[in-house]
Amino acid sequence: MIEKTLKLKVSDNHKIYAYNWRPENEDIKGIVQIAHGMAETSYRYKGFAKELVAQGYIVYANDHRGHGNTAISIDELGYIGPDGFNRMVEDMKEFTDFIRYKENKDLPLFLFGHSMGSFLSQRYISLYGNGIQGVILSGTSGDQGPILHVGIRIAKREVAKKGPKTRSLRLNNLSFGNYNKKFKPNRTDFDWLSRDEKEVDKYIEDPYCGEIFTTSFYYDFFRGLKEIFKKSNVEKIPKDLPIYIFTGDKDPVGSMGRGTLKLVKTYQNIGIKNLEYKLYKDGRHEMLNEINKDEVMRDVINWLNKHV
Repeated sequence: MIEKTLKLKVSDNHKIYAYNWRPENEDIKGIVQIAHGMAETSYRYKGFAKELVAQGYIVYANDHRGHGNTAISIDELGYIGPDGFNRMVEDMKEFTDFIRYKENKDLPLFLFGHSMGSFLSQRYISLYGNGIQGVILSGTSGDQGPILHVGIRIAKREVAKKGPKTRSLRLNNLSFGNYNKKFKPNRTDFDWLSRDEKEVDKYIEDPYCGEIFTTSFYYDFFRGLKEIFKKSNVEKIPKDLPIYIFTGDKDPVGSMGRGTLKLVKTYQNIGIKNLEYKLYKDGRHEMLNEINKDEVMRDVINWLNKHV
């Protein structure tokens, strides 16, 4: 497997850091573009990329704004700038264009989004779904309902009171802290991620993971979620776009499967023609880092191979 790093200057002159993994031979099936989750980095997907590359796929993954090496420094982790949610979506589209038109031509491209990246991907496919061959949503959920509006109001007050770059313990506790309560007694603050304790410990030990994010991040993120779930935006998703959704049935982000199934129902209701989903029994949030990750990756690859 060949690995290289990239720096892409996007339309607002922000520099986006990214990784590219590709097979050593030229027998290529397609491209997978990865959008990682909140408070992590794209390099955590190297193991997944290795499996994809072994099956003939080229893989690209960028660090979002306020994450990993795209952040100016560790001190800047969790700050994504003005209108950050929409800017991250635009970064993904500009990265797609770079992948497709500058580095590779005439290859099918699939978008893979996990957690925050899956919500960015939901917005992406409502805007640009005609330009890709399929999307995979991992650790995702549907409409959050009235609680989302409460979150927006709290985050807006936090920004006004503390400033946009202040880390919000209150909002962090309402999200990550609330997720972990479902797995008491807790060994760590991140038991909700996976049953694999080694993977959880690796996440905790990574200085680029698990940071408490800023007030403005939450404000932008919650408003972005509100936009995603507007009926008018959902209905813009191309009806013939292949979609695969998966998570664990003990994933708190997906409300223990209920929120994920709500998203499935939403897509069924708008007439998505090629929709598949899977909930893994007892699996938590990061199915690519779960104790049955080999099964999960095999299922993803089988889905890709059917649609390539």
